[in-house]
Amino acid sequence: MATKTHTDPEKPNAAGTAENEGMSPVEEVALVVPETDDPTLPVLTFRAWFLGLVSCVLLIFLNTFFTYRTQPLTISAILMQISVLPIGKFMARTLPTTQYSLLGWHFSLNPGPFNIKEHVIITIFANCGVSFGGGDAYSIGAITVMKAYYKQSLNFLCGVLIVLTTQILGYGWAGMLRRYLVDPAEMWWPSNLAQVSLFRALHEKDSTKKGLTRMQFFLAVMVASFAYYALPGYLFPILTFFSWVCWAWPHSITAQQIGSGYHGLGIGAFTLDWAGISAYHGSPLVTPWSSIVNVGIGFVMFVYIIIPLCYWKFNTFDARKFPIFSNQLFTHSGHKYDTTKILTPQYDLNISAYNSYSKLYLSPLFALSIGSGFARFTATLTHVALFNGSDILKQSRSAMKNVKLDIHAKLMKKYKQVPEWWFYILLIGSIVLSLMMSFVYKKEVQLPWWGMLLAFALAWIVTLPIGVIQATTNQQPGYDIIAQFIIGYILPGKPIANLLFKIYGRISTIHALSFLSDLKLGHYMKIPPRCMYTAQLVGTVVAGIVNLGVAWWMLDDIDNICDVEGNHPDSPWTCPKYRVTFDASVIWGLIGPRRLFGPGGMYRNLVWLFLIGAFLPVPVWVLSKIFPEKKWIPLINIPVISYGFAGMPPATPTNIASWLITGTIFNYFVFKYHKRWWQKYNYVLSAALDAGTAFMGVLLFFALQNEGHNLKWWGTEVDHCPLATCPTAPGISVDGCRVFK
Repeated sequence: MATKTHTDPEKPNAAGTAENEGMSPVEEVALVVPETDDPTLPVLTFRAWFLGLVSCVLLIFLNTFFTYRTQPLTISAILMQISVLPIGKFMARTLPTTQYSLLGWHFSLNPGPFNIKEHVIITIFANCGVSFGGGDAYSIGAITVMKAYYKQSLNFLCGVLIVLTTQILGYGWAGMLRRYLVDPAEMWWPSNLAQVSLFRALHEKDSTKKGLTRMQFFLAVMVASFAYYALPGYLFPILTFFSWVCWAWPHSITAQQIGSGYHGLGIGAFTLDWAGISAYHGSPLVTPWSSIVNVGIGFVMFVYIIIPLCYWKFNTFDARKFPIFSNQLFTHSGHKYDTTKILTPQYDLNISAYNSYSKLYLSPLFALSIGSGFARFTATLTHVALFNGSDILKQSRSAMKNVKLDIHAKLMKKYKQVPEWWFYILLIGSIVLSLMMSFVYKKEVQLPWWGMLLAFALAWIVTLPIGVIQATTNQQPGYDIIAQFIIGYILPGKPIANLLFKIYGRISTIHALSFLSDLKLGHYMKIPPRCMYTAQLVGTVVAGIVNLGVAWWMLDDIDNICDVEGNHPDSPWTCPKYRVTFDASVIWGLIGPRRLFGPGGMYRNLVWLFLIGAFLPVPVWVLSKIFPEKKWIPLINIPVISYGFAGMPPATPTNIASWLITGTIFNYFVFKYHKRWWQKYNYVLSAALDAGTAFMGVLLFFALQNEGHNLKWWGTEVDHCPLATCPTAPGISVDGCRVFK
């Protein structure tokens, strides 16, 4: 994997003399990350423990609580990152400085001024609260489906084992892969640079007199972002999807399919909502330009070429019977699929009912997005094997000996490292507990011991190549579909087994990459490795227990939670995120991929994309060897190109297009023509936009939306394109749509 190694004309030794000076070969890192360290700064202080654990518990409680709401909300760790700073400084002024002794250990509640390393370790704790309760809380999703949808009488201890073993398994993978994904300078984890910039803005005095300091700039943008988000967040939500094409052609189905930002291809639509821009691919300001180009190529090719051809030209998979863009499941007649008609009381598939009711159909974009996941999985393995395989082998043989170290790795050599066996104990322990669970709670989890081992093997194979992609491009090619595809073929008709296999085979990888990203942040901020190990492990255990406790309390005490039909129409407890998890268990576990993608299945030809994906990186690699002077050729990244249409649905083309435009403005034009401004403010801007939006989102939720004070007027409708969801095939009758002859 090639990374950008430009020479900065304004800072000639930033990258051009990296090899001579030991500096980072990645220019963005050389411009942002400090190349100094103060080993005397205390790290795991009383203040760090107290504020870190409070931040972790508070974030996990709020994020778990919000995931069950009709309007789910993920609260970023950046809230705590900012909030704890004045509290930490207050504690430094007021706590006693008395030295205490306990079993030969000398410590003080107040060892001096609140420092940047304490602040970083608190953020590491807080990140555990986000990864559990936010977008990665799939283990709680599985437990919710088991209790709320399948009405299982799940044992609490079984729930604890599911939650904690998933996380600790990921921690074990992270420990094994540190030498490949943290220590090398080329593995730079771009998203961490926004965090580094924010820490520096909060703690360092700006030496330049010209313009705003980074802290002043951060506060100004945060306040502006906070005030502005009242518009798309509450007063004028149409700013999230501004689909003007639908207003120009209010009676044209085709125009609305093309122009709808929410239910169509989003051509001409745009968003003026930072939450909408960063919702699915993260902040575009922290994504490298080469990655943005790759994602853009895939996006344009898929949304503006492949989908229109498949829908209007070839009618692929009977596409015109269904909306062009939808995450719903459909019958052969174009109506929404009623899964209750094919279920037995034990939530097994009633084959005769399935055959008499209807086969399962998907919208064309949804079906092709699944196919892209097949290609992305094999392309990731091939790409990393070709472009990084030799380096990985060398590092394995030498165990990182005789490898040139950049300045950050040299500074980290001063600290006592974490032995490998510390991680192996966690890894082996989590595997043993998981296997025990598969025997003791066989009826509840449905996944046999050999299924667990297969899940572990899958995670072991893919974590390294996906980690290489994320560490260099800020994109994480997923393989959720592959995990469910594999076990769906092996164990059809077992939806819970499908959920559990995905947790251990895929979600453990997500958590491993989250831990690795935090380890790289600690690497940049010069946090002693053993302090990082302690904070991550304790934060993981605390967050997991609180996560499960809050979810269990809500599932037991809130009547009809997640039951849309049984609830009052205005109930806030409709669990939209976990409804998707339930639907996935139906598609891949209950019905199974054999009926959809096997011989005779409607989508059987999509399986060829496994082979196509494996082949596509080969020509790029061959060209890079034939023309080594062409430095842009290795930047062609097939897994990231395929990531241009990942996550759709629920991500919309408007989300991705706005992300691409914003990233191009800042990481190409501003980086090229205003590099000093980019160096000083770019990552601070990203953090400020996140913080302001998150603060206002929380305020709106508690003050207005949680109390039922919702506005109803033209500007609160997210998308004014009612015809975008209509089919266009002759004879298909759907409410609100005209029937074509």
